[in-house]
Amino acid sequence: MTTESRSIVNVSQMARMVGLSRQRFWQLACEGVFLLPVYDIKTKRPLYVSEMQETNLRVRQTNFGLNNRPIMFYARRTTPVRSGTVEPSRKGSACPKSTQRHESIIEGLKQLGMSTVTSAQVDAAIKALYPNGQTGDDGDVLRTIFVHLMRRDS
Repeated sequence: MTTESRSIVNVSQMARMVGLSRQRFWQLACEGVFLLPVYDIKTKRPLYVSEMQETNLRVRQTNFGLNNRPIMFYARRTTPVRSGTVEPSRKGSACPKSTQRHESIIEGLKQLGMSTVTSAQVDAAIKALYPNGQTGDDGDVLRTIFVHLMRRDS
């Protein structure tokens, strides 16, 4: 949170000044916690003049919004959030997890009419179709294995 004040700042700079992400700052401004920006007539861009900056900084310091409600602010994350990909852990064995997944795949295959499918067949199909490890949605994996086993049996 910075206290330096300029004559005019945009929404991103105002959010940075109060120590929030632009999205969270805008959300709180729409809820009435912070002041909404004024718009430059010529450029139609949102901006905050120095008095508005001081008001928003005071809201942040007092933890009391302009909507007359208390607001709790949490510290920004210092590390970026990881994307949806998760690297497998090198500790422990993955066998129990894969067995449980095999059971759900076997159950799904039985519901699709493959009543005699075995865990070994599913394991072999997974190794053939996913040499780098099983990825994707369970439904997609089930469909791919079903098609693979049906083609193999034909």
